[in-house]
Amino acid sequence: MTPPQRKRRPPGQEPLQQPTEAGGETGTTKKNPERLYVITGTADGGRAEMDLVTLIVARADPPPSVPPEQAALLRLCASPLSVAELSAYLNLPFSAMTVLITEMITAELVQARAPIVRQALPDRSLLEAVMHGLQKL
Repeated sequence: MTPPQRKRRPPGQEPLQQPTEAGGETGTTKKNPERLYVITGTADGGRAEMDLVTLIVARADPPPSVPPEQAALLRLCASPLSVAELSAYLNLPFSAMTVLITEMITAELVQARAPIVRQALPDRSLLEAVMHGLQKL
């Protein structure tokens, strides 16, 4: 599944008017707090420790019983994506994403892992020296 693409508008052009979720009036669409509560549920347990750069990877295909937001998250996470990217693709705030991802971690549908830090990787010259040393044996 490819992430949604945004179209640029020329400078000076007014943004498109969209109907709001609550009524039929035009204006910018905003997330309804009641809708976020329905998506995240009661959130009885604690939240998993994660930040914006935590990588989320799907462990399984979406079962038929999962809500649509979780199914969309599982389809997007076929390859590792950060919580910030998932939040942008699903148009949900970070707080709602952490609750949603915590539920999915508990259900063992996704796996969260820290990003690979560039400084934690060994130096290439050191690896080449080890490789040449092993080849001489």
